Amino acid sequence: MIKQQPKTNSQPILSVFQNNVSRPPPIWLMRQAGRYLPEYRDLRQQAKTFIDFCHSPELAVKASLQPLERFNFDAAILFADILLIPEAMGQKVVFQETKGPVLQPLNNRSDIDGLYDFNADQRLSNVIKTVQNLRLSLDSRQTLIGFAGGVWTVAAYMIQGHGKTDFSRALEWVEHRPNDLKLLINRLVEVTSRYLIAQAKAGADVLQIFDSWAGLLNNDAYERWCIAPTLKIIKAVREAVPNVPIIGFPRGNTEMLIPYILKTGVDGISLDSNVEPLWAVEHIPEGCVVQGNLDPQVLVAGGERLIKKVKELLLAFEKRPYIFNLGHGIVPETPLENVAKLVTVVREMG
Repeated sequence: MIKQQPKTNSQPILSVFQNNVSRPPPIWLMRQAGRYLPEYRDLRQQAKTFIDFCHSPELAVKASLQPLERFNFDAAILFADILLIPEAMGQKVVFQETKGPVLQPLNNRSDIDGLYDFNADQRLSNVIKTVQNLRLSLDSRQTLIGFAGGVWTVAAYMIQGHGKTDFSRALEWVEHRPNDLKLLINRLVEVTSRYLIAQAKAGADVLQIFDSWAGLLNNDAYERWCIAPTLKIIKAVREAVPNVPIIGFPRGNTEMLIPYILKTGVDGISLDSNVEPLWAVEHIPEGCVVQGNLDPQVLVAGGERLIKKVKELLLAFEKRPYIFNLGHGIVPETPLENVAKLVTVVREMG
């Protein structure tokens, strides 16, 4: 059920969450602050490591604001990373320029027992400070989106030890070590719930849960390790901050998308690029905001194909509450002029 928001008249995105059809639809892009921006690349040089960068409120606020200053998006998303939680719990996490995130993998129950929970809140306090400062830096029409990783996705990284597409060790835990996985998932649910609640209390207007590797799971495992933990997090967040909309992004496995929406009770669903818009219009329940789902590679290509795909999305979702976005994060090779063109086309055609 969509929650009523007091800020409807000032923020286009919150208006959408009051079941209002907005024309043009509001727009922001996943990973809109990042390496495709030259100003971001310059800013990144001011921190020794990516973790240090995320834990510097001054730098993280600047990074969050850069895409709004250039493209005038309707929302800023907190500049952080889903793997700040395992790092805050004591797992070694390093971001390498060529390999991406590399973690000291969890091997057994004693490794899980060695993680700490409540100390993580203190470690994450810098991120909460970023949220506070960022909300003060935005005008009244701009939405601040906070986020965390879905606990299955975070657990998969913690077990596997890297961010590549091979998650065989994590899937082995699903099949053969469910008790260990349950222990890890339950601890992540607790930390993630407190983290999202703190973001909302610090000024985040909307929260998004990124379960980027949900599609690795078969349907039964999806129910247990994606839907059930997400429901626990959403219940905890709504008990503490009942009026903050929550968007789910369980990437992959379109077959489980509707059960995810119905069973977790998310206010909005972010669609990955594999979901057909007309299927979504037909099947996604009324009252659930739709967000998405332009293929990031179409944005890279630009030209007439970009305009055609934007038109298709705008037409498909013209009669329901909708937020324009990508089907996954913007990639580093994306030309700046294509992003500018996208925003123009959405606002003019919308």
